[in-house]
Amino acid sequence: MRNNLRIGGFTPFSATDYPGKLAAVVFVQGCPWRCSYCHNPHLQERGTATDQTWEVIRSFLSRRTGLIDAVVFSGGEATMDPALALAMKEVRELGFQVGLHTACIYPKQLERVLPLLNWVGFDVKAPLADYAAITGVQGSDRAVHQCAEMILASGVDYECRTTIHPTLLSEQKIMALALELSAIGVQHYVLQKFRTQGCQTKALNQVLIADYPSLPLQEKIRELFPTLLIRA
Repeated sequence: MRNNLRIGGFTPFSATDYPGKLAAVVFVQGCPWRCSYCHNPHLQERGTATDQTWEVIRSFLSRRTGLIDAVVFSGGEATMDPALALAMKEVRELGFQVGLHTACIYPKQLERVLPLLNWVGFDVKAPLADYAAITGVQGSDRAVHQCAEMILASGVDYECRTTIHPTLLSEQKIMALALELSAIGVQHYVLQKFRTQGCQTKALNQVLIADYPSLPLQEKIRELFPTLLIRA
């Protein structure tokens, strides 16, 4: 059966997309949100014609056995693609570990692929009350905690991360979010400093963020999580 996974891009080698593993990264088209700091805005629309197909990528991966450890599905929002589970099964059959990057948008789809995962990096973008200001979509907070709690209960290795920019998240809001995440049981948390690469919002790109988040805030948040990483 042909797999029609909508491919938006492919990175054959990455040392940063799956912690501690060498991985290939498959970028899946489509995302319903419009975050102003998105560094893959070209993947937001679904159905854009590309010269990459899953069949070609799968063939390439079959020749990478022993050279990489894992395959990560990213996006866009990979869980919106109905062909994702089949692609993950095929990757596992090749002997690779499977990773996923998700923004916690689709609980049913996430539940379907969780048993196929070895690791998941999931984004929680803001305190729930502030979600629409980040995503540009009203109601975008509805499934976030449900998805997060599902991941935590699954036993799959994970990191929970938040991209931070002072224009979008004040230090007070970062602290409020950290408290929310600690309350639902997050143990491994990453604060990702905004990066200009790919971002098409000039106003965000022009703001200096060298001293953000402050060291006092970092120390307060560190008390909430066994593992906290500030990723530049």
